[in-house]
Amino acid sequence: MAENFNFELVSPERLLLSEEVSEVVIPGTEGEMTVMAKHAPTMTTIMPGVVRVKTAGGERHQYVVFGGFADILPSGCTILAESAVAMSDVNRDTLVKRIEQARADLEHAESDEDRTQIERFIDQLTHLNHTILPA
Repeated sequence: MAENFNFELVSPERLLLSEEVSEVVIPGTEGEMTVMAKHAPTMTTIMPGVVRVKTAGGERHQYVVFGGFADILPSGCTILAESAVAMSDVNRDTLVKRIEQARADLEHAESDEDRTQIERFIDQLTHLNHTILPA
C-alpha cells in the first residue's frame, strides 16, 4: 500500500484541495511528473494541463491548471496555480476565451521575449483544449 502525504492545490481565487493523497500527477514544464510520499525536494514550474490526484481513500480527482509552480517536499506537495478549476467545470468556451485573451495580449507584447512566452502559452492552451475537449 502506498504511503500518503499532504497535498494542497491553491489558486488566487481559493483553496481547491487540501487532503491526504497517495499520488499526484503534475504537468511540469519539462514533462509530466508523478509525486508520491517521500519525493525528493523539488520545485518546478507547471504549464497549462491537468493535475490528477489519487486521495488516501482511493478517490480520483482532476483539475485543470493554467500555469504556476509546484513545491515538493518528502512530507507533501503544494501547487500554487495561476488559475485552476475542477475538470468538471471546464468547457470549450472557457478555454477559447483564454486563448482569445492570450492572442490579444500577443498584439500588445512589448518585447520578443514577451511575445515568445505568450506564443508558448497559446500553444499550451490550444493543446490542452484538444486534449481534454476533443472535437
